[in-house]
Amino acid sequence: MARARARNLLALLAGLLLAGGCSSPVAAQNRPVAAHPAPPAAVLIAPVRAPPPAVVGAAAAAPSAPVSRLWQFKRLYDVDYVDVRAIAERFDLKVSWVTAGRIMQLADARGRIRLKFEVRSRDFLADGIRVFMGDSTVFNQGSLYVSRIDVIKAIVPLLSPAEYAGRLPPPPHLIVLDAGHGGADPGTQNLALHLEEKNLTLDVVLRLKKLLEGRGYQVILTRSGDNKLAPLQRPDLEERDEVANRAKADLFLSVHFNHAVPAVTGTETYVMTPQFETSSGGAKDAVVDKAFPGNQQDFANVVLGYHLHRSLLAGLNSVDRGLKRNRYMVLEFPDCPAALVEAAYLSNNTDASRLATPEFRQRVAQALADGIDAYSAALAALHPPLPRPAEIHPAPASSRLHP
Repeated sequence: MARARARNLLALLAGLLLAGGCSSPVAAQNRPVAAHPAPPAAVLIAPVRAPPPAVVGAAAAAPSAPVSRLWQFKRLYDVDYVDVRAIAERFDLKVSWVTAGRIMQLADARGRIRLKFEVRSRDFLADGIRVFMGDSTVFNQGSLYVSRIDVIKAIVPLLSPAEYAGRLPPPPHLIVLDAGHGGADPGTQNLALHLEEKNLTLDVVLRLKKLLEGRGYQVILTRSGDNKLAPLQRPDLEERDEVANRAKADLFLSVHFNHAVPAVTGTETYVMTPQFETSSGGAKDAVVDKAFPGNQQDFANVVLGYHLHRSLLAGLNSVDRGLKRNRYMVLEFPDCPAALVEAAYLSNNTDASRLATPEFRQRVAQALADGIDAYSAALAALHPPLPRPAEIHPAPASSRLHP
C-alpha cells in the first residue's frame, strides 16, 4: 500500500500521463530550451536534437562513477561532454577516423573494433551492437565528444563492467517473467493473420520458464493465463513489477512484440532511462530530472539489456533496432535489474508469419534464456564464489589440552 501511495503521489507531482501503444510508456512533454548563440560551424557541430537544458544539480550525476575514475569534461550546448579520445586513453584503445570529422572508432590491441561513434547520432556501436544514448555525439576541436552521463551509465559499463563491480549484483537466481498485455488488453494485433500479442507473449514466457528452470533458475510469472493483473491499465502495469518486488526477485523481464508501419522489422530492447537523460525517441521526457527506484539499477540494467539484445539478434537473425532507454512504467519501480524486449514486429507480416509458428516462438525463448545466461556469466566473472570453509575436524587426542 505504501508503494501504491508513493506511485500516486509521484504521478501527481510529475504530471505523468499514461500513453497507449504496446509497452505503455510514460508520455513525454517538451521542455523549454534556453536560447544560446550558435558557435561557428567550423568549431562545433551541434546534435540533430538539442540536448536537454541545463539542470540545476546535474553535476550530481558524477558521483555515479567511482570517485577515483572521474572524467574530465567540457560544457557544450548545456551538456557536460567527454572527449572520445579520453575513453580510448583510459582503456588503452587505438583511435582512428573512419570518416574524418564524422565517424570515429576505437580498437583494441588485436584490432577488434570495440566502439564506434558518429557525429550527430544518438547511438553508438559497442562490439557491433547498436546502443542508444541520451544525447547526440558532437564534434569539437578535431575530436568527437559524448555526454558524461552516457560515458558513466552506458559506455563504461559495457566496455569494462569491472569498473562497476561493486555496484553490480551477483548472478540472478529468482527471475520474474512478465507476458505483456492479457485479458481485455490484446496488445498489438495482426488482423490479417489473426494474431494477438497477448497470446504470443504468454506462449513465449511459458517456453522461457521451462528453459530457465532447466538451467537451475527459479521463475515466477506475473500471469500464467489470459488475464490482466488489474481491471484498469495503470494498476495493471504497476502490479507487474510489484510481483517482482514482493518476491524479492533478482531480475524482471517483460516480453512484448512491437508495432509500427508495416515495413518496419527488427528487434528492440529497453532498459530504464537514467536520471537527467532523455529517453530514446523524439520527444523529451516530462520527468527527466527525477530519479525512480529503477534507476538504482542503472549499471546492471544496461549490462542485462545488452546481453539480452545481443542474444536476440543472434538467435533470431534480426535487424538491430537498438538497445534503447525509456521510462516505461514496468521499468520505473522494480527493485532489481529489469528489461523490456520487443523481440519482433507483429505489425510486419514477415515477422508475424514467423511468430505464428511454434518453432520461431521457441527460438525467441531460447535466445532470451541464452541472454540471461550471458548476463549471469558476466556478473559471475565479477563476483567469484567465496571459497567453501575448510571442514573442522577434532584435534588428535595427543594434542588436546587437559586440565
